[in-house]
Amino acid sequence: MTAFLLLAALFLLATIALGFLRVHRGPSRADRIASAQLVGTGGVAVTLLLSAASGNGAIIDVGLVLALLAAFAAVAFVKSTAADGAGDPEEDEGP
Repeated sequence: MTAFLLLAALFLLATIALGFLRVHRGPSRADRIASAQLVGTGGVAVTLLLSAASGNGAIIDVGLVLALLAAFAAVAFVKSTAADGAGDPEEDEGP
């Protein structure tokens, strides 16, 4: 069973590598954030598989941190591309 879990983690790492390629090449910002979400989700899945394969429960905490970072990245992307002006406050010009 451990070999199957490690093989599944290796497959997910290959999809993460393809996701990084899409983040690098684009072509649009939406493609890049979708790929970044894929990388975050794949990273969580890999850490959970490695945790199950090794029997080390502390690796699950790393997966939880990756899930939070991916969620914050998605929120930051949405705020930066919002049409209603609710974007980055540092880009707004003051009075």
